Amino acid sequence: MTIRSVACRVFRMLPVIAVVATASPVAAAAQVHEYPARQIRLIVPLAPGGGSDFVGRLIGQKLSEQLGQQVVVDNRPGAASLVGTQIAARSAPDGYTLLLADAGFTINIAFFKDPRYDAHKDFEPVSVIAQTPYILVVNPQLPYAKSLKDFIAAARAQPGKLALGSAGSGSGTHMTGELFRLRTGISMTHVPYKSVGPAMADVVAGQIQSTFSTPPTSLPLAKAGRLRILAAAAPKRSPLLPDVPTFAENGLAGIDVSNWYSVMSVGGTPQPVIQRLTTAIHRAIASPDMRERLANAALEAAPNTPDAFRAMVDREIKRWVSVVKDAGIAQQ
Repeated sequence: MTIRSVACRVFRMLPVIAVVATASPVAAAAQVHEYPARQIRLIVPLAPGGGSDFVGRLIGQKLSEQLGQQVVVDNRPGAASLVGTQIAARSAPDGYTLLLADAGFTINIAFFKDPRYDAHKDFEPVSVIAQTPYILVVNPQLPYAKSLKDFIAAARAQPGKLALGSAGSGSGTHMTGELFRLRTGISMTHVPYKSVGPAMADVVAGQIQSTFSTPPTSLPLAKAGRLRILAAAAPKRSPLLPDVPTFAENGLAGIDVSNWYSVMSVGGTPQPVIQRLTTAIHRAIASPDMRERLANAALEAAPNTPDAFRAMVDREIKRWVSVVKDAGIAQQ
């Protein structure tokens, strides 16, 4: 084939190339305008039955109503939520794959050397759904279980003798415990469990003295007199725990940690799609039945904007990086 014939063929193809080039943005805009046009997958990176699964199924149901398309919950547990989060990070940025992210999303960035996802580049924050403060619970039969002041005094008097359980190394309960120890200067023995349930069971049985937990799992035992809640890691008293003082009320500033549940999309998702999702989530959260179901699970509705959510993620990552460093925790 001569150079002239090749040139002629390319010239004849130019109109076709031009049509494709101009049609692509139009097609993309149409896809965004029609969103959602098919089923949406909501990845929950934890096993069924926990708080994330509960919130994921609740918001999935409400989003199905708001968007007019089925939202299917896809549980992908493993490696402290890393497995499911990494699957979401590698998905197409079209709004048809979402992630139910909780506080572990930011903790993992600090705790693991290579979490294999970038919190800023791989994800687009949409909105927080709900949150609940971490609380310090102890065995009520302990002689120093009457107040946080008594508990801290006992820990200071017996360095390393009091045990502080957690849901596992790198969990929100573990990191909140490390923050508590840093702010108080006390020495306690960290006892990691596979989940917070066994940790609380051992507190009730007197095998360990304390653990951090959340209200949904602790309130029934506290109401039955089998646990005592000493303080909540919240900026002000929670309406769910009106009789529980905060750490700040006890003179301990900077211990403000909530386990939050949110929806994120894949990094690069078109902003009109993010806006559509944000509006749908906020409308869902505003519905009386959803607020009632959240409250019954000891969760506070906490919707925010994508920008506010992004700023929150930045603050959380900086805090946990600092805690891991200051506490001398070896990255995994």
